[in-house]
Amino acid sequence: MTMARHRCRSAALGAALATTLGALPTLYALAVRSMLRRNLGRLRASDPGPLLDSYADNVHFVFPGRSSWAADLRGRDEVERWLRRFVQVGLQFEVHELLVAGPPWNTTVCLWFTDRLTAPDGEVVYANRGTILAKIAWGKVTYYEVNEDTQKVAEFDEWLASHEVTRA
Repeated sequence: MTMARHRCRSAALGAALATTLGALPTLYALAVRSMLRRNLGRLRASDPGPLLDSYADNVHFVFPGRSSWAADLRGRDEVERWLRRFVQVGLQFEVHELLVAGPPWNTTVCLWFTDRLTAPDGEVVYANRGTILAKIAWGKVTYYEVNEDTQKVAEFDEWLASHEVTRA
């Protein structure tokens, strides 16, 4: 092989490697989005298990406010109780936008969502929209904070107090 041919082959391999490495962040973001959409879809189907499995053992969860939903929880077990209440009440969670940025050891996720509860008679008794900021390290959620209209959450508490809500 001539020296010129060797250089061309090396340059082509270098360009292919650079293209592949350049695509990795995009592929990683797609994988994270896919995992979250799948897990949140399972939550919507009343199965919080896959979402809980994606949490680090020492996950930190924050839900600001002064309602019964307000929380500053540490650890998967504490967050599981909160999520199981969410499912038991029958809240429905819908993601509208999901942004993912950063490397696998320090990934930032932002979700724009709505959540709602529809009574058996079809009346929407609670509807809110908000954002979630989350941090993920090596595929495990280490931190997330939910921000939505806390006045609507407090009004929802009042509705829950006057209605017995249980799901099978």
